Amino acid sequence: MAWFLGLSGWLQALLGTLFTWALTALGASLVFFYKKVGKTAFCFMLSGAAGIMLASSFFSLLLPALEQGGDYSFLVLTGGFILGGLLIIATDLIIKKVSKNENEQNRSCAIMCVAVTVHNVPEGLAVGVAFGALAQGGGVGAVAAIMLAVGIGIQNFPEGMCVAFPLRANGHSRIKSFLIGQLSGAVEIVAGVVGALAVTWVSGMLPFALAFSAGAMVAVVCSELVPESFATDKLKATIGVILGFALMMILDIAFG
Repeated sequence: MAWFLGLSGWLQALLGTLFTWALTALGASLVFFYKKVGKTAFCFMLSGAAGIMLASSFFSLLLPALEQGGDYSFLVLTGGFILGGLLIIATDLIIKKVSKNENEQNRSCAIMCVAVTVHNVPEGLAVGVAFGALAQGGGVGAVAAIMLAVGIGIQNFPEGMCVAFPLRANGHSRIKSFLIGQLSGAVEIVAGVVGALAVTWVSGMLPFALAFSAGAMVAVVCSELVPESFATDKLKATIGVILGFALMMILDIAFG
């Protein structure tokens, strides 16, 4: 741990996003072994990740942003949060418009592939900003930054499956399905390093960047993880969200 904390912010972000990408690849690799994944396990993975990400958005991003925001923190945080959410909303609308001429099966597959890839950009930024803030002493604790990466990695695991399995069902080879599935998480590596470097070079943008990442993450949870998991099993999804949130909250308060 001491070795890791001694690294510069962008290197910490690089290692953190390599971890999140690895879990994406691990999820996509299941296409080599299974035709489908059990609904219960899938539901718990998605809902648990939703709870972790919601808690991370508050404890790991918004609270440190509030502490660093200064006299106009209410404007900085509100503006950043709204813009982060609008990015995800705009992405969803563009994807649906571009793919409207495809047949239903291909459109659904294309939307999932592109949506997961694009949504991974703000998630990578969130990890990068957290580690950049940690390196700067910007109010983000080591455990909070690491657990943010862990939470995003957990939800990347089923995302890798969400891309790989539909591609396989549409007739693509297992190798091609895996390669495209794991590539959906590779964008987080670039986004994470960019986010860490940005807050390192321009320290004044840290509160806005943290709030922006929080808004994007909450939008991803609401638009992707919650609908998918609750459509499978409402009771189990509720339990998953509560347990995920509680786990992140305990870790952040105890060690953050």
